[in-house]
Amino acid sequence: QVQLVESGGGLVQAGGSMTLSCAASGRTFSRYAVGWFRQAPGKEREFVAAISGNGLTTRFPTRDAGSVRGHFTISRDNAKNTVYLQMNSLKPEDTAVYYCAAAVNWDSPFTNWGQGTQVTVSS
Repeated sequence: QVQLVESGGGLVQAGGSMTLSCAASGRTFSRYAVGWFRQAPGKEREFVAAISGNGLTTRFPTRDAGSVRGHFTISRDNAKNTVYLQMNSLKPEDTAVYYCAAAVNWDSPFTNWGQGTQVTVSS
């Protein structure tokens, strides 16, 4: 089991950038796939990006319409037990609570969730 804590959220102007961090506890963090999700007010939670335990494989939403792919980058530093979400060219519609979650492997469901961090993009 790993415990996750997100940080780095806040207020940013449209067009700006922000990097979120997901810090994990546990010595086996490198075995876990990690994903980022977001939930805007009144909307369902949606998948944003995922990265494999070794960092060599990433995945983005299949149906994206350009809202995430090409603007968001996911990466990890297993030496620091941390996964990052770099967000560029932010839009007001990116406003949401962002969560990170861990899965025991790439094909397993995400079962360990952080508490979330608020990202607000002003127009």
